[in-house]
Amino acid sequence: MDSNGAVCAGAHATLTAAGSSQNPSRIQDTDGAGHYNFTALAAGTYTLSISGSGFRTQTLTIALTEGQSYQAEPITLLVSSTSSVHVTASDTPMEIARVEVQLEEKQRVLGIIPNFYVAYDPKAPPLNTKLKFELAWKTAIDPVSFLGAGALAGIEQAGNEYSGYGQGAQGYAKRYGAAFADGAIGDLFGNAIYPALLRQDPRFFYKGTGTVRERTMYALASAVVCKGDNGRWQPNYSGILGSLTTGGISNLYYPASDRNGAATTFENAALTIAGGAIQGLFQEFVVKKLTPKLPNYGSGH
Repeated sequence: MDSNGAVCAGAHATLTAAGSSQNPSRIQDTDGAGHYNFTALAAGTYTLSISGSGFRTQTLTIALTEGQSYQAEPITLLVSSTSSVHVTASDTPMEIARVEVQLEEKQRVLGIIPNFYVAYDPKAPPLNTKLKFELAWKTAIDPVSFLGAGALAGIEQAGNEYSGYGQGAQGYAKRYGAAFADGAIGDLFGNAIYPALLRQDPRFFYKGTGTVRERTMYALASAVVCKGDNGRWQPNYSGILGSLTTGGISNLYYPASDRNGAATTFENAALTIAGGAIQGLFQEFVVKKLTPKLPNYGSGH
């Protein structure tokens, strides 16, 4: 399994008899449940190695006696320190996508702020529904998301924004809940539900090549254009609908005095799109330099 407890299907289990050049290593790929099985082994000492794309190889030594049946403890594969992805012809697009998402979940600006929704591999395969929801969930419950909501609530309280919430601990708690709900709902709808339904990829695909003007236009367009699961660029319906949905739902918990109906919802959506364009510029020109231990995808695909 991986460090998140997910099963690693297709990992390579290699069993080698110690001090014997006449008995070749036996290799098995783990099945859909992460299992492997070697039978009809002679008594002796063996080395068991488990490896997988993007993971460090785990090795243990096993001593078998005559007639013994040995069940190895569950083995956790850790992400390779070099974070390299090596793709072979046997790897399916979904297997590659799963490994790349595991690497993306390690991306943090300054080693702290989540930077999960950026693909530095231009040929990254599309995410399936499970991976889209996994990224949204991990972003929503990340400690930085809770801290960010707390900081925003503090700023709003200091400026007495959403005055209907009042002041004091109760007012802060309401502002905190609203700020956190905005982020969580935006992630859920804009990065998971709508992308799954419309078959669109919620990630920003880093360009990194071309003139400054070309990269600037590409980054600005990312607010309204995204890559579909079919690999083609298309209008970012998921992001736009996610912004509208978040604004609409927020009317349920923001003070009545701060609700202006549909007008506010569309205004907030427009602001979110503008913010997405600015964020795209930062992703294209700044964030990569501030994100340590980025994956090295090489030229394998």
